[in-house]
Amino acid sequence: MAHSAEALEPRLVVAEAPVAVPGCPRGLLVAMRPRQWVKNLFVLAGVVFAGKVYEPHALLEAAIAFAAFCAASSAAYLVNDVRDAASDRLHPLKRHRPIAAGAVAPSLALAASAILAAVSLGAASILGWPVLLAVAGFLGLQVAYTLSLKKIVLLDVMAIAALFVIRAAAGAEAVRVPISPWLLLCAGLLALFLGFAKRRAEIVSSPTRAVLADYPLALVDQLLTVVAASSITTYGIYAFAARPSHWMMATIPFVIFGMMRYLLLVHQRGLTEEPDRLLLADRHLLASVAGFAIAAIAVLQLS
Repeated sequence: MAHSAEALEPRLVVAEAPVAVPGCPRGLLVAMRPRQWVKNLFVLAGVVFAGKVYEPHALLEAAIAFAAFCAASSAAYLVNDVRDAASDRLHPLKRHRPIAAGAVAPSLALAASAILAAVSLGAASILGWPVLLAVAGFLGLQVAYTLSLKKIVLLDVMAIAALFVIRAAAGAEAVRVPISPWLLLCAGLLALFLGFAKRRAEIVSSPTRAVLADYPLALVDQLLTVVAASSITTYGIYAFAARPSHWMMATIPFVIFGMMRYLLLVHQRGLTEEPDRLLLADRHLLASVAGFAIAAIAVLQLS
């Protein structure tokens, strides 16, 4: 156990490092949270699981969809940070965000948000009406989350999960392939897992959100266990029943290890307030994601 604690220590430093913003352009870029664009990789589920990763046209469409959701996400982050600037200043990590720190004017952030939203809708329109509607719905749900849903216990995390499902469904529409309902359910359950892990970390380390008072820690731990088990089970069903080749089951160990590793980090250090930072910093998680991607692509191409 001592060895595990030592291994985790560098990641604690990374997660708590303040953001240095020397100037307005850089500050605006940081406020757009490019690190969190990793969440939009869910958009690529369609092109990967349809086995089209070697088709240039499909890859281009998937890339456009990914870019559209990155722009939409950043637009939402800017509005959220303007609205939450006062409370963010009381948070040990969020107080370093450029808007809360005063490095980016709220008026500039809102103007940039409007431009990014327009860019996201414009990019989505290239891919057709289904993707355009998905991006519009994504933006609408983000606004609803910022204005009210984030204050309602359970609905706050469920709204986040819905955003991930929209990403996955839109990515499949972008490359015009059907997507398994089991895979969409996996996306939603994984997002619930990450959302409850983040709430747990906030409760333990910095309970500044009003909604956190309605989350008993014991309940959050139970929900994490239930959702983790449900995610693994659902993915197992997808790998076994929703694919023409049972070789897809070879990817299940990577999913199990990744979920268990994340739970380990949750309970050892609570390093989950910023899931994107944790994913990029923990070599075990990175290895499991890379192994899953390699195994999935290999199976899909050979089957």
